[in-house]
Amino acid sequence: MSHTKEEPTPSPFEPELASILPAFAGFVPVNMTADQIEKYRAMPIPPISEQMGDRPVQCVDFTIPGYQGVEMVVSVISRKDHARPGPGIYHLHGGGMVMANRFAGASDLVAWAMKFDAVCVTVEYRRAPENPDPIPVEDCYAGLEWMAAHARELLIDPERILIFGGSAGGGLAAGTTLLARDRKGPKLFGQLLQCPMIDDRNETVSSYQYQGIGIWDRVSNLTGWTALLGDRRGTDDVSIYAAPARATDLSGLPPTFIDVGAAEVFRDESVAYASAIWAAGGEAELHVWGGAFHGFSQMAPQAAISQAANAAREAWLERLLSRR
Repeated sequence: MSHTKEEPTPSPFEPELASILPAFAGFVPVNMTADQIEKYRAMPIPPISEQMGDRPVQCVDFTIPGYQGVEMVVSVISRKDHARPGPGIYHLHGGGMVMANRFAGASDLVAWAMKFDAVCVTVEYRRAPENPDPIPVEDCYAGLEWMAAHARELLIDPERILIFGGSAGGGLAAGTTLLARDRKGPKLFGQLLQCPMIDDRNETVSSYQYQGIGIWDRVSNLTGWTALLGDRRGTDDVSIYAAPARATDLSGLPPTFIDVGAAEVFRDESVAYASAIWAAGGEAELHVWGGAFHGFSQMAPQAAISQAANAAREAWLERLLSRR
């Protein structure tokens, strides 16, 4: 039987991940429509105290001006003994542009504060659909400007600020990096994009392969992009900052790390983004994890493939931060 563009055969899930997947049924946004956003927003995210555990780290909140001066909160996570300027990691959380909060995925920040003595800033950007484009990415850019402006008092080396995000946060990180380049704003030392959500057009093969399966599928992706862009989704009226896959010039970007599952919607757009950075003469490292579903390394951290992915990400960070 031949497959139309609408129904290509999905690449299979890696066996260990496939065995874990049924436990997530009903708790992950598959086939999410706009009327279900509130349901998924209500899913609990571990509080930062739980993610920090008994490690000697602290989390301090600041209220800062976001886009157009509207107040927003950022949290600064650092080691309690942090005493001299170190790397800064600016974090944008995932959640399909519509869900979650600044502590989603913050366990990585706690780990990197401990390992690299990094000061991590995570931002409570405003979410769609209540706050459509350009508000989310502009909030993220405002937070980056604040972090850079206050680097000295936060004991951050202003020359070593990295941006990090996963999923929607990866898309916002890529968009914020493009804004920083084009506005000649804060100079970024690196960008770390996990399975980034960067293409509103949803015309890749992988965007059609994953429907009704995995952790995040085609319907949910269309819902998230529509919440952000409304009727502009898929038209020519979408900026590169909202959907970085639309950028035709990816020169002048900092060293970039991209990882993605081979069995998820975002596979092809992630591969294309890395390829476009290389084509522009830039530096990028790309990992495509065979059989991995969206967000696998956080959803199933004990799986062997997740441990390999986390180790690769941390090794890249270590190599980058060893540069002078």
